[in-house]
Amino acid sequence: MTETTTKDARSNSLEFWAQTKPDQVALVEGERSLTWSEWNRLSDHLAESMARAGVGRDDIIAVRTQIRIEWGIINCAIAKLGGSVLGLNWRLTPSEVAYVLGNSGAVGLMADDPDPRPMFEAAKPMNLKFTVSIDTELDGYPKWGKLLATASPERFSAAEAGLVIYTSGTTGLPKGVPPRNPEPHMMQKFLEYRASMAEAAGRRENEVILCTMPFSHGAGPSIVRGGIARGCPMVMQRRFDPEGALKLIQEHKITSWTGVPTMIKRVAGLPEAVLKSYDVSSLKHISVGAAPVPFSLKLWIMEYFGEDSLHEAYGSTETSMISHMPPSMQRKKPGSSGLPYKHVDVSVRDSDGKELPRGKAGELWIRTPLVIKNYLNADPLDEKTLDADGFFRVGDVGYVDEDGYIFITDRAKDMIISGGVNLYPAEIEAGLLLHPAVQDVAVIGIPDDEFGEQVKAFVEVKPGRSVTPNELLEFSKESLASYKRPKSIEIVAELPRNEAGKLLKKDLRARYWEGRERMV
Repeated sequence: MTETTTKDARSNSLEFWAQTKPDQVALVEGERSLTWSEWNRLSDHLAESMARAGVGRDDIIAVRTQIRIEWGIINCAIAKLGGSVLGLNWRLTPSEVAYVLGNSGAVGLMADDPDPRPMFEAAKPMNLKFTVSIDTELDGYPKWGKLLATASPERFSAAEAGLVIYTSGTTGLPKGVPPRNPEPHMMQKFLEYRASMAEAAGRRENEVILCTMPFSHGAGPSIVRGGIARGCPMVMQRRFDPEGALKLIQEHKITSWTGVPTMIKRVAGLPEAVLKSYDVSSLKHISVGAAPVPFSLKLWIMEYFGEDSLHEAYGSTETSMISHMPPSMQRKKPGSSGLPYKHVDVSVRDSDGKELPRGKAGELWIRTPLVIKNYLNADPLDEKTLDADGFFRVGDVGYVDEDGYIFITDRAKDMIISGGVNLYPAEIEAGLLLHPAVQDVAVIGIPDDEFGEQVKAFVEVKPGRSVTPNELLEFSKESLASYKRPKSIEIVAELPRNEAGKLLKKDLRARYWEGRERMV
């Protein structure tokens, strides 16, 4: 270890662990694994290959992979160059990918699709500097193995790779949330905010982490970032499988797992004999979030994984994390999303923007040290979304009780959360409206026992035209990724509107949510 290496490696970086415990396993996926030194070396090689292609500081690279070791190498290579990772959902269509690339100004695209050629063709007008197929060798594109063999100097990450996440907008087009870098005057608050998250979660340096959250979502990269910061080994499951997750917990003595309710529901739905056949006693910390968690599911988690195992997190892409619900309060505050982290402020307001007292439900406005001021390459947010005091309108309806705990009861915006993924009706409606027989469309979320919500579309047909639900579902494959497509379509004579012609989606939702404790 040279003096320069010791000096240049941050204590919470990949380089530090590569020096401190070079031969200990850092990443595991199936039968493959990487030690800390191997991970660092391969990231150096890839960073050099990218630099030779012209990729540099502040550049954005779009990355579309399953949950796999290669993502870790790519992420750290981009961090070494001072760039940002744009997480692409692997189910986006080529046209959707092309839009995101153009809107973001990304200079590169890396993907593990079995056949990425349609996507690469769609991306050609962007004149990307660096386009790579990881698994399938293609003529005219760099070979993954060769990129990892490029002789390179040691590189040291000045900071974590930035993260760009695209979330569909209410206008129907996806919007990019840029990397969050706190302003200099906010740095102390930011550090205390992040420390409060670590303290609330009770994170330790001797954890073994199970990674099942996608890297196109904010949670997946955050899990890896936390693992690197604490020098913890991480076990990756490429595609989520409920019994497979239990096998990994038993085999690797997993201590920490973060998932969405849909994943946990699938585990809970396994036969009793299967559940009893695995030893999950090593799991001490299970964090669930990204969608509302039914109290019945919380009770099952506490019974199966342990009374003190369940943590719940609440946040949004635009604000970062907001609150945390610890194991000790799960039974005392059923339905709560927990207490805000340090330097997180919650304002509950009525429809006129007036502050409401505790216990009174209204629309939530949130201020954190990481609230965005604008979407990527877009104008500053207006006061309907971000007020002069830095409070962001998250689109949830709820209240704060006398003890300061947040309760989410509804959503003011139309966003649908299915399996922990945010879906925006306007984008789905725009895709269906491309059909020549469609006059108007209303998309809502209806209850789904497995995913929390599923997409349902109501369609008005143009006079003199005809179309069936199945024909529309088939048509939607051209413009919508599979997870955005409606699970059901109902042809209606007329959509409900008020006297001003405004669509009344609440009337469409009412019969599906009647009698339910929550409207989400």
